[in-house]
Amino acid sequence: MDSNKLIAFLVIVVTLLLHGNNYTVVEAQLSQGFYSSSCPLLLPIVRTAVTSAVAFDPRMGASLLRLFYLDCFVNGCDASILLDDTSSFTGEQNAASNHNSARGFNVIDNIKSAVERVCPGVVSCADILAIAARDSVVTLGGPRWRLNLGRRDARTASQAAANSSIPAPTSSLSQLITSFANLGFTAREMVALSGAHTIGQAQCRNFRTRIYQETNIDPTFAATRQQNCPITSGSGDGNLALLDSLTPFVFDNSYFRNLMSQRGLLHFDQVLFNGGSTDSIVREYSQNARVFRNDFAAAMLKMSQISPLTGSDGEIRMSCGRTN
Repeated sequence: MDSNKLIAFLVIVVTLLLHGNNYTVVEAQLSQGFYSSSCPLLLPIVRTAVTSAVAFDPRMGASLLRLFYLDCFVNGCDASILLDDTSSFTGEQNAASNHNSARGFNVIDNIKSAVERVCPGVVSCADILAIAARDSVVTLGGPRWRLNLGRRDARTASQAAANSSIPAPTSSLSQLITSFANLGFTAREMVALSGAHTIGQAQCRNFRTRIYQETNIDPTFAATRQQNCPITSGSGDGNLALLDSLTPFVFDNSYFRNLMSQRGLLHFDQVLFNGGSTDSIVREYSQNARVFRNDFAAAMLKMSQISPLTGSDGEIRMSCGRTN
């Protein structure tokens, strides 16, 4: 081994020792200033578009944030969720958790078109989605987090991978902990990320069993939700209810206060506070909004760096819904 290669090898070894097991060389290729020269108007374009979209449709902030979750949970943050089905693969948009539920694709497409006019062929759909999710939270009063950019876009998607990777609304606490642990998250980070349900809505099909059959639910809350969610399956399945009935369009810690009062809308919300190992975390977040905001921002940064495509992997799509 020549001296230059030896020095490079030692640098990598020392870096790994300093950062521990969570460090990967791939993450090091992302940077905050990735587009500072190639597309300096990127951040203002995304911020303006997100602010306008949320002003027009207050639900859109939650939708864009959820779209980012759904993307990163399936083979990393690579914009695979945005790909339409093709003759060679069945994509993620019609997976069990996403069918007639995932939304915001039009907003990402509009942002991509605006960015392409200024910086053609430069910015990935994966990075646009990551920025839009962050700006959605900020627009609704939530925390801002540092975003490292430089992701590239996947050339394929997998409905099967989405079905196996994304936690179902009926998940138990142990299943949730395992699902998040498989992506490198601690139980505390899982609870912090679940706090995204302080905004957004859910469909009747996903909470019907909870409001009619579960006992760890406030009776008045259940009765209110039953008014818009018939007991018969197939009737009103798509009817919506707020995940946070206190401040549904403000990103705050009221989600955790709801859990303390047994007013979690989805089964996998309430299991976070149901006599289990995460009760103390929910209690802490319900009492300390600052701690929740800080933990959420840190967990979102971590999630944004799940297995990104960098370097020569993937591509920079010209249109987010299809490969080049």
